[in-house]
Amino acid sequence: MDIKKLERLHPELKITYMKPEKRVGLTVVLTGYGKGKSSSALGMVLRACGHGMKVSIIQFMKGDIYTGEWDGIRKLDCDVELIPSGMGFCGIQGNPYSHPVHREAAQRAIKMAKEKIESGKYDLVVLDEINNALQLKLVDLEQVLELIRGKPHLMHLILTGRDAHPEIIDLADTVSEVKEIKHAYRKDIEPQPGIDY
Repeated sequence: MDIKKLERLHPELKITYMKPEKRVGLTVVLTGYGKGKSSSALGMVLRACGHGMKVSIIQFMKGDIYTGEWDGIRKLDCDVELIPSGMGFCGIQGNPYSHPVHREAAQRAIKMAKEKIESGKYDLVVLDEINNALQLKLVDLEQVLELIRGKPHLMHLILTGRDAHPEIIDLADTVSEVKEIKHAYRKDIEPQPGIDY
């Protein structure tokens, strides 16, 4: 929506542009067993896009099945890169790759994440499904803690995935747990494009 058009449609609306007195880069953890952790992170990416921020998204598990954000991000015309570096969900029935192959891919992703974070070029870095990668021992706790502790002061860092480790939760500024109340797949409804992938 064009802001000027919004103001013309609703002249009574006074749009306020907030600016914090002191900028701080936050560490945000999105965890839990409900649907919407990656989607929430992508919502923050959309906001960052609106503020002209430079973003990198590294997907630790996704990479073997097409998901709409791959093309959606490209169509936003923002300074956002999305890197699917995973081999799919390790241990899920039908995934043909061994644990060592998954770990090798996750280790490449953790190295890439470290480079992106330390470069100082990004305003926001999303480590999608890194909590799952840690739980599955594809990455090590100390590697993830090092990423959090080493981030530049003004850079935002988002970590998604189930089973966030307590030490990661302790280091985070904001932690949200997504709780499943009901999910369509429990009624044998297949994943739907635009909602599930």
